[in-house]
Amino acid sequence: MTQNWKDEAGRDLMSLGGRLANLERGKGSHVWDTEGTRFLDFLGGIAVNCLGHAHPVVVDAVSQQAARLVHVSNYFATPQQLELAARLKRLARTGDEGRVFLANAGTEANETAIKLARLHGNATGKSTILCLNGAFHGRTTGALALTPKPAYQDPFSPLMPGVRAIDPTIDALEEAFQAGDVAAIFAEPIQGEAGVVPLPDGFLQRARELATAHDALLILDEVQTGSGRTGEWFAHQQLGIAPDAVTVAKSVAAGFPLGALITFGAASDLFYPGTHNSTFGGNPLASAVANAVLEHIENENLLENVSARGAELREKVADLPLVASTRGAGLLIGIVLDAPVAAEVASAALSRGLIINAPAADVIRLAPAYTIGDSEIAEFLDIFTASLTAVAAQHQENAR
Repeated sequence: MTQNWKDEAGRDLMSLGGRLANLERGKGSHVWDTEGTRFLDFLGGIAVNCLGHAHPVVVDAVSQQAARLVHVSNYFATPQQLELAARLKRLARTGDEGRVFLANAGTEANETAIKLARLHGNATGKSTILCLNGAFHGRTTGALALTPKPAYQDPFSPLMPGVRAIDPTIDALEEAFQAGDVAAIFAEPIQGEAGVVPLPDGFLQRARELATAHDALLILDEVQTGSGRTGEWFAHQQLGIAPDAVTVAKSVAAGFPLGALITFGAASDLFYPGTHNSTFGGNPLASAVANAVLEHIENENLLENVSARGAELREKVADLPLVASTRGAGLLIGIVLDAPVAAEVASAALSRGLIINAPAADVIRLAPAYTIGDSEIAEFLDIFTASLTAVAAQHQENAR
């Protein structure tokens, strides 16, 4: 390169933030930048790289399918697409009535789910879609309307009408349904971008009861929690409920762009020819990768490792400096700090070769690969402890 990579980024890329390092390769849970610096990746591309980097299963699936068939358009089916749809139905436990729409990303899957909610609402005479304060469903205009954060929404208002944001409490939920105009409710079982915040106990069970009683759809955004991230294929399965639809992306293809809307029961009959589609959605290359990834997770019993390693991490960080508590499930972990210094901790960690992030002022998020073991956890603890200690010491010094 002829100049500093940050100068090139500023010259050629839109100014949207980020770009903490210039990464060029990865292997397992490590990545290297263009200067040869190695980082331990415990963010996993924000809960995406579930098998780590350059995993042979992903490499082989991409290379083998790319040599056969990459794209055919949605006028045709492919064996890879059909296999993936059947697999997702089985993992989601939809039964025979379930259906799958394959997309390119989580936001696109959520946009599809919004159209599903509108189809249902138009048929029943109901126009309101409920979302929860603290939610994040994407940055396209429909998904953004369901993401009630002024900093995200205000520059792009007016947004899609007919959305009502409520607090994630059972009382607010029950009050919202009393209006009688609810077509659907969108919810994340764990609000990742809010700081890995699980919904209150009993909330989704009550949402299921109310949605059924009021002929509304319960739509769960499991873009971050799905594909085994919490130790179950879908977080809602730990609660013993079934939604009307669930969206998935991120870890489903371990870094290859793919998302999906999976429907249950009568919701599977709402779309009809001409109401939706996607040029690249479900292309044979993306489908082949997702099939290989999900098959590997099953065959290697990686969900057991997700649960065990997640519990281990939460236990081992509990007594570290600045740590107040932990939350989340499996390998989606929020480490709550006793001061609003999460950004400083993430920066200190990066300078020491550890990738984590701060979704809230007092929360560090971890979302490492499902394959992590003793060595990765030991390295993480060494760097994370040093980072916390350094930030704590600096604040003590400043307070003198």
